[in-house]
Amino acid sequence: MTIKQLSIFIENKGGTLVKVLDILSKGGIQIIASTIADTKDYGIYRILCDKPTQAFFLLRESGINVQLADVIALNIDNAPGRAAEAISILSAAGVSILYMYSFLWKGKGVLILRTDPVELSKEIITINRMTFLTEIDFLPDNS
Repeated sequence: MTIKQLSIFIENKGGTLVKVLDILSKGGIQIIASTIADTKDYGIYRILCDKPTQAFFLLRESGINVQLADVIALNIDNAPGRAAEAISILSAAGVSILYMYSFLWKGKGVLILRTDPVELSKEIITINRMTFLTEIDFLPDNS
């Protein structure tokens, strides 16, 4: 019910993002979605990719500060208000959204959520018949 996400800590200076992307490219890693949150001195580059464990080790071996985290991927209709509806259901149940980003995948909306508490999140999602996506759903040959 969760998927692996890379969190990469990079300095805010020229060339650091290119280095990360080059390592992933040379390793044959396909980025599915990504987001960067930055401060004055560094950024956190969060990535969903087709081979998160392999990407983790490639980056770590190259001296990049990277972590693997479990996040929830929700599949929602690509229509106004669907994200708000999902977040409202979780919030009403006492779930905190630590961070979120979204993208479109195969004509549907995808919400990536880091929540607290995670187990309550999973329970509320299941009870409300929302659809989880798994890492298998994001494989290139999974049509």
